[in-house]
Amino acid sequence: MNAINQKFLDDARAKSFDGEHRKRLNYNIGKYDEQVAKGKNQYKNLELARRRAANTKHKIINNLDKYLVEFENNFSKRGGKVIWALNEKEAQREIMHIIKQSKAQVIVKQKTMVSEELELNELFEKNKREVYETDLGEYIVQLAGEKPYHILTPAMHKSKEDVAKLFHEKFNMPADSKPEDIAHFVREKLRGEFVRADVGITGGNFLIADVGAVALTENEGNGLLCMAFPKIHIAIVGIEKLIPSIEDLDLFLPLLAQHGTGQPITVYNNIVFGPRNEFEPDGPEEMYVVLLDNRRTELLKFREQRRALSCIRCGACLNGCPIYKSVGGYTYNATYSGPIGSVISPHYLGMKEYNHLSFASSLCGKCTEVCPVKIPLHELLLHNRHEAVMRKYVSYTWRTIVSGWKMVMLHRWMIDKPGSRMKNRMIHRFGKKMWGPRRTLPKIAPKSFHELWKESHP
Repeated sequence: MNAINQKFLDDARAKSFDGEHRKRLNYNIGKYDEQVAKGKNQYKNLELARRRAANTKHKIINNLDKYLVEFENNFSKRGGKVIWALNEKEAQREIMHIIKQSKAQVIVKQKTMVSEELELNELFEKNKREVYETDLGEYIVQLAGEKPYHILTPAMHKSKEDVAKLFHEKFNMPADSKPEDIAHFVREKLRGEFVRADVGITGGNFLIADVGAVALTENEGNGLLCMAFPKIHIAIVGIEKLIPSIEDLDLFLPLLAQHGTGQPITVYNNIVFGPRNEFEPDGPEEMYVVLLDNRRTELLKFREQRRALSCIRCGACLNGCPIYKSVGGYTYNATYSGPIGSVISPHYLGMKEYNHLSFASSLCGKCTEVCPVKIPLHELLLHNRHEAVMRKYVSYTWRTIVSGWKMVMLHRWMIDKPGSRMKNRMIHRFGKKMWGPRRTLPKIAPKSFHELWKESHP
């Protein structure tokens, strides 16, 4: 067992038995679940919408090279610049080059998981630049020196009392400040940073191939300010975020909003075609789109697992997952947590080191059930497990146990011949440790179902 796997087990054990943590997480997720259930009522046929979205993303993923070139050609026609980044190092180098070339000192950022993947905040601070997260949740975790806890809700693990205490320590606000007071304070503070900023960084919810544009959807308006105020706008987007046409937004924007927060549609929806032209009064003078691979094409090689690239980052699978609700976001030790993270992180970060995430699942199928683009997540976890076993990344002891179990299950006499006393001894001898200290070992009945059936049906 490697150190990363052991850390996962230790952290999972600690969080699972932290009653306060579970109570807080379940409360916050419960609020989302209530709204999402109401949001589904806006659809006359939700299943049809999900099927159409799944088919569209399937077409994109299987023709990714074609749509990427189409997006680049159309975006470049309007003065935008596309940067292809093969990996994290290339992306960091290109982004830092833009910042140094423009002599930028102040950077404002919209919430984007890709920037967490690239560890941009650490990069900017190392190069002595001021960087401000402008999403309220992201700003909270930045102040706390933490990473996002959830794809959609970065500060989901914190209570309003935790946040009030943090702002009391950082800004001497009253220790009993209400959420409204804190939101007002952050709004006033960040407005000045938007005006000062030299560079604005955003992600991109969708790249629209036929018009060469970046679609951004948000609830706070900070993303719009990150684009409008600074002279330079950098959008960092994974290569899988493409959709074929601008007309597809009427399908994907409501699906994303409904499965993420239960809203009919998010408050601010922007389509950015490039830098401002001479007739426009505001907007960036330069705009760059960084198309990030970072091992996404490695995942594309797998016929089944490539379907995970259809993800639109709504967070629904995290909210539905019993494992995530027990162990929380930090236990995964990866940018992407929950079921989708357990599928893609082993491919992004290394199957040898991170294959344990694919085993950290009950395979209940809830993640598949709630996915708006019908990714069969629990099945993809099994494909990842198979990959780990075939590469012999699973321990020799475990492989031996499973091989022995398989042999027994394929031969009836091996199950029937030993008596129940012998079977119970074997289970106690070899299974007690694996069964864990908190569960009672099952006991084999004196007679098997096979024997009982023979007696009742001579």
